[in-house]
Amino acid sequence: MSILKGVGVALVTPFNEDLSVDFDSLTKLVEYNIENGINYLVVLGTTAEAATLSAEEKKQVIEHIIKVNDKRLPLVLGIGGNNTLEVKKQIEETDLSAFEAVLSVSPYYNKPNQEGLYQHYKALASTGKKIIIYNVPSRTGQNIEADTTLRLAKEFPNLFLIKEAAPNILQYFDILRKKPEGFNLVSGDDEYTLPVTLAGGNGVISVIGQGYPKEFSAMVQLAFEGKVKEAYEIHNKLVEITRLIFAEGNPCGIKVILTEKGIIKNYLRLPLVPASEGLYSKIKAEMAKI
Repeated sequence: MSILKGVGVALVTPFNEDLSVDFDSLTKLVEYNIENGINYLVVLGTTAEAATLSAEEKKQVIEHIIKVNDKRLPLVLGIGGNNTLEVKKQIEETDLSAFEAVLSVSPYYNKPNQEGLYQHYKALASTGKKIIIYNVPSRTGQNIEADTTLRLAKEFPNLFLIKEAAPNILQYFDILRKKPEGFNLVSGDDEYTLPVTLAGGNGVISVIGQGYPKEFSAMVQLAFEGKVKEAYEIHNKLVEITRLIFAEGNPCGIKVILTEKGIIKNYLRLPLVPASEGLYSKIKAEMAKI
């Protein structure tokens, strides 16, 4: 599955003023990323505000992206939740023929212990589908520890990749150092992308990447080629705006960038709201510098 290497982007869901899905803007967003060097697209991840979409809207978004992409880039589909049996059922019943893998966030709110997290992914692995583990403790309230990830990686070959977004970068390095052959790691934290890739990671599933696809893809490619100085020049250029887009939560910040670039309109569904005037101005000013 080295096909999922480089920069994948967790696409936002654009909305119209009436908060219906803006399919015209979604087309523009997909084309913008394909044309500017992104390696694969993640559909209906948490950045897509998937929790606020109805089942019918999710179906429409999936079908639209498949059609627009037209097999040009690999696709990954987000299917996650905190009801293990329901997530397993969704994976089994969803037509995954257009997708390389499923990205499944660890159970949130319930805060299972490490054995519970292991059993959750063991149940998902039993579907036989290729699944990407997604660890994001800042959102879920519980960390998948490196030992649990490595246990899963060694026992279930179809759990072939982790999107790691723990706040401790040493956890990434422990997984990379001890992982079995055939298992890989991508950064789930945009700011950690470069050091993690240089340490042997497969790149990133990114938020900022869909706003600056050309630059972010170039940075990761330079990292693969061992051109550290050149890669860090791009990293340093983008680090401030990367921090800014998460200042009031995701995806309100990246939607500012995409709005300013004329790709989408700046609407979010409750409980999320657009970036404050102050943050909007800071992001706009940083974009001018870039």
